[in-house]
Amino acid sequence: MFDDLQAEQEALEAVLDRLGESDWAAASAAPGWTIADVVLHLAQTEEAVVHTLRNDGTRHADYWRGLADTVDEAMAVLVRTERAAGPLVRERWSAARRAALAALRRADPERRVPWVAAPLRPRTLATTRIAEHWAHALDVTGPLGIPYPDTDRLRHVAWLGHAALPYAFALAGHRPQDIYCELTSPDGSLWRFGPPFAASSVIGPAGAFCRVGARRLAPEESGLVATGPSGALALHVLRNYAA
Repeated sequence: MFDDLQAEQEALEAVLDRLGESDWAAASAAPGWTIADVVLHLAQTEEAVVHTLRNDGTRHADYWRGLADTVDEAMAVLVRTERAAGPLVRERWSAARRAALAALRRADPERRVPWVAAPLRPRTLATTRIAEHWAHALDVTGPLGIPYPDTDRLRHVAWLGHAALPYAFALAGHRPQDIYCELTSPDGSLWRFGPPFAASSVIGPAGAFCRVGARRLAPEESGLVATGPSGALALHVLRNYAA
């Protein structure tokens, strides 16, 4: 898990090392944010990982809610207040992500630490960091036309999306339902999540499933096949991140 998080971050780092001044100021795929803003957000959240793993009693969910009504709005506030030039942001993120990774590797694997929606064990927290770095890498590379191929690290993102379905159903005001997912990985193998005899299922490309969960792709444009009484609803509530 931690090695895969490091690999995902290094893939993004290789992209950032190619950027020129105009690239940093360009609009990202995250509405209202430049490329520099996206990386600043990643730096801020990696710093939050270090902070929460130190277990100093600060609950980040409470802190973020104190800034705005939703987590997304709170993140926007933090970015607006700390904007800086791209190279400075890149160095801040690089230092933060290395510190966070080291802290995750050292952490007690059984101790849950405060995070946005609920306390998480270090491995699960690392999974959320893979998902966030991957999704924001798409926000950086897409508008700039830089290739960012899917890898088998998406298995972690797909697992997170499926594991979070009860949370996603409840957040949308629905009762959680069993969903079986059969997803085709980038190398052509199948990833299976959930009870195989569930009444509802989602079948198709893992990359599309992860993009729907990251809200980077609409379910109806994903090519994913949803069946059963709750399959389509599962795709519409699917999310790889906390509200």
